[in-house]
Amino acid sequence: MTVPGALLAQAEAEKAAACGPTGRQSWLCSTVYEITGSRDAAELADTLASPIRIAFVILLALIANWLLRRLIKRVARRVIVAPQIGPLSGVRRMERIETMSHVVGSITTVVIFVITVFVVLGELGVDVGPLLAGAGVLGVALGFGAQSIVRDFLSGLFMVSEDQFGVGDVIDVGGVTGTVEGFTLRVTRLRDVAGNVWHVPNGSIPRVGNQSQQWARAVLDIAVAYDTDIPKALELMKTVADSMWHHDEWSDVILAEPEVWGVEAFVPEGPVIRTVVKTKPHEQWNVAREMRARVLEVFDEAGIQIRR
Repeated sequence: MTVPGALLAQAEAEKAAACGPTGRQSWLCSTVYEITGSRDAAELADTLASPIRIAFVILLALIANWLLRRLIKRVARRVIVAPQIGPLSGVRRMERIETMSHVVGSITTVVIFVITVFVVLGELGVDVGPLLAGAGVLGVALGFGAQSIVRDFLSGLFMVSEDQFGVGDVIDVGGVTGTVEGFTLRVTRLRDVAGNVWHVPNGSIPRVGNQSQQWARAVLDIAVAYDTDIPKALELMKTVADSMWHHDEWSDVILAEPEVWGVEAFVPEGPVIRTVVKTKPHEQWNVAREMRARVLEVFDEAGIQIRR
């Protein structure tokens, strides 16, 4: 072996003694040794290499989470200000997009956190293989043990993404009808007409009947006596409905010309006349009450008897 080769071999041996075998030397240790030539400095750098890598991984995770959340919020803002397509109102659309962006942001944070934990454990020398296997088994166990909770969250996620209802809507969820006062991915909080508050798990909702989305309809079924002049009664119903439609107080509430559909059914009390009015959401009940009062007054003047 030549003298330069022997010196190079000796240098490599000293570097290996300070930083470990060639294939396992840390970048920091080898760099410090090459710059300083000091074994003590290299050993100190080798000691600090692992904590520095862990700190770098954590910092990178925080930056990635911050950037992804900013990206999600920016995309959500662009979707909000984009031209509206479909019947969703601006406020409703904004609430839906903000909820979805919050859910996506939370999922992103959890994924980044889990990856960071496993990388840090690997850096600390922990064998993550058994941990991954154990996490898989634990996930299966939790899936079986908490099926109802998983079902609630999945149902809530689909309810948000499909915009089935929102806070302030009046909905029927199968046995309970009320105004939505609160909504999370797990449970929906309703208040019925009697003031009772119902907490309904999303996974237990078999169907949703939304009575206040986009538009509503006031339906009046009025039973009259069998000897009533039906054409005259229909004409009076149409007159009352149209007078409300053209009235300043109700013209903004009623969205289209009222329709008198005619005799809808026969009951023991007499034939039932049906009138329908398309209204803004939440206004169908006010319109129906006002129309009943006006119909009662007009029918009394015309001598038409209303049956229960």
